[in-house]
Amino acid sequence: MKPVSSLLLLTESLKRLPGVGPKSAQRLAYHLLQHDREGAMSLSATLAEALDKVRHCALCNTFTEEETCVLCRSADRDRTVLCVTETPADQLVIEQTLAFNGLYFVLMGSLSPLDGVGPKELSMGKLLERAGDGVVSEVILATSFHNEGEATAHYISEVLKVRGVRVSRLARGVPVGAELEYVDVGTIARALLDRRVT
Repeated sequence: MKPVSSLLLLTESLKRLPGVGPKSAQRLAYHLLQHDREGAMSLSATLAEALDKVRHCALCNTFTEEETCVLCRSADRDRTVLCVTETPADQLVIEQTLAFNGLYFVLMGSLSPLDGVGPKELSMGKLLERAGDGVVSEVILATSFHNEGEATAHYISEVLKVRGVRVSRLARGVPVGAELEYVDVGTIARALLDRRVT
């Protein structure tokens, strides 16, 4: 049997990244080896260090190098409101809006039975414990609006409502600055259904 080359292994590894297909992976591998060996070494060392040091926050499940993340340790955050996101990237986007001052819980995915992702894989027990701690009075569901995100939001909402926790969901609608004639009809329909009194 012919041994697998290091170049092929590198290309296969790069294909695991989201949005990177076979051709892109091959281009990246050739670029790193031909033009940026120093960058490749830096990337390798940095990735190894991150894998060694980064772990999940004991409270909110996001990435951190400490037992608990900076936001969970902050005394300035509103501990009565908990925002549930699918990923640390979603958490970061909400944090960058400067419109939310509560705490978070990051699921690290969404429910997807076909892919073998159920409540256990999303640390649902940890979320329910956190939401039912007697301090949290509202949980904001900030999952994506694709099928898996909607199913995840529905599941969490039903489970928390039974426990007497107030649950809200991010609103959907017309983007800020958009002209209606260029917005898809599904978005406009949802905006009409989710309209609020001004």
